[in-house]
Amino acid sequence: MYGDPATIRKILTELGDTWAIVGLSSNQRRAAYGVADVLQRYGKRIVPVHPKAETVHGEKGYPSLEAIPFEVDVVDVFVNSDLAGPVADEAAAIGAKAVWYQLGVIDEAAYTRTRAAGLDMVMDRCPAIEIPRLG
Repeated sequence: MYGDPATIRKILTELGDTWAIVGLSSNQRRAAYGVADVLQRYGKRIVPVHPKAETVHGEKGYPSLEAIPFEVDVVDVFVNSDLAGPVADEAAAIGAKAVWYQLGVIDEAAYTRTRAAGLDMVMDRCPAIEIPRLG
């Protein structure tokens, strides 16, 4: 359900190429840094979202989803499960098409709300693992 292969494929290939990555900073030891690099190599535009609003992989960062002055297709979430629900709500509020919760991030109530708002959603998966599998 949370990692439906058809939904994974749709998000990675059909919904657009602008990915806001919540929790992405210039810390190269964090998983978000490496995942953002992989997404860029597959042609995605990454948008760092972090309180520090740092530039990462050459892309200007923003302190919040609401601060991004252009359309975002997918919101990729690198925060713990306790904080992830509000991020999904913000993604719906800014008009994103999908929300992607990284490995270990699960919030069933947020999943229900996000799907009810018309967004696609994947939880407990990593796009850097999934995108090469598409072939």
